[in-house]
Amino acid sequence: MIDIEPIRRRYLAAAPFLNERGRRVLAAAEAKAAGAGGISAVAKATGIARSTIRRGLADVAVGVANIPGRVRRPGGGRRSAERSQPGLLEALKALVDGAIRGDPASPLRWVSRSQRRLSRELAARGFRASQRTVARLLRGLGFSLQANRKTREGGVQPDRDEQFQTINRLILSHQADGQPAVSVDTKKKELVGDFKNGGRELRPTGEPEAVRVHDFEDKGLGKVVPYGVYDIAANKGWIRLGVDNDTAAFAVETIRRWWETIGRARHPGAGRLLVTADSGGSNSPRIRLWKRELQRLADDRAITVAHLPPGTSKWNKIEHRLFAFISMNWRGKPLVSHQVILQLVGSTKNDGGLEVTCELDLGKYPKGLKVSDREMAALNIERAEFRGEWNYTIRPRPPAAVEQ
Repeated sequence: MIDIEPIRRRYLAAAPFLNERGRRVLAAAEAKAAGAGGISAVAKATGIARSTIRRGLADVAVGVANIPGRVRRPGGGRRSAERSQPGLLEALKALVDGAIRGDPASPLRWVSRSQRRLSRELAARGFRASQRTVARLLRGLGFSLQANRKTREGGVQPDRDEQFQTINRLILSHQADGQPAVSVDTKKKELVGDFKNGGRELRPTGEPEAVRVHDFEDKGLGKVVPYGVYDIAANKGWIRLGVDNDTAAFAVETIRRWWETIGRARHPGAGRLLVTADSGGSNSPRIRLWKRELQRLADDRAITVAHLPPGTSKWNKIEHRLFAFISMNWRGKPLVSHQVILQLVGSTKNDGGLEVTCELDLGKYPKGLKVSDREMAALNIERAEFRGEWNYTIRPRPPAAVEQ
């Protein structure tokens, strides 16, 4: 039995310095030196095909290796698919281009444009091109596999830029006067239990943490709704984990709890509060319950609200200054219990000094609560001249109105 390890070592040491002909001749020399069974042993050691080793032996026998400047024998090598099959390249480009342009007649308009499928479509047109050949041709045409990129925002509001400037001016004005300015929003709901959580975490090799195969909600544990308040100037976050519905009542209760627990002590003497929020979800300006609950909170201090234009929620400061770091902190860790989530959120920090406080809210927040026209008329709300549906201030009501 031939020991292939010495052959493998010698070949790997020399191969990087040799061209195709040199590797073929080296393999042939090893096979000849090994004697009976040498071709099979060298093929196994080097990965070179037996037929290539035999050609190397023939080249050595006839002295082809001495032909200067040649790697292959005269006329050696197969003609490329595009040269042997005129029209192949054009047919492939037409298939891909038609699908990209949305041509309804293209056979690939509504299906995956995989290399295997392209190969079959070319075969239906009388061309022979393997999956690997298709891949090579696509690279030559300038195509590559690419994921979707989130760059389009949908319909652009005509006053979008001016609203961003308005929000920025309000934040700077409140900060200059020593008044608090916060950004609020709901983070994505999360299943509680041993479910897969995106991202990777360091663990001993070959010992990934086992989680469930299917993400079906555990009725005993349910979901959590993380609603956040981000203090912009202080770079401090407050998360309240709800276990019921994400309603406007829950959103405002979170703001109230932040103010009573942290905000009042952090901003002593504050007479007004700025809240920046997006235009959807539980803090949408279209929700009556949001304004009614804010009025109850505003009976102690004026609250100015500035909403981001629709479709621009990713620019809300809480998204990239707080939620992003929470997601990074718990990546790859199953959220197996409320206590685990509280600890993961509460331990979130970054190099900029971010600190996060988290508490659990076991309260019930039923959906479908109606706010009457009479209640809306009783609100002490002052709308701004510019886009009053996005920018408004809710001021304290007279004591008599509050008692009613």
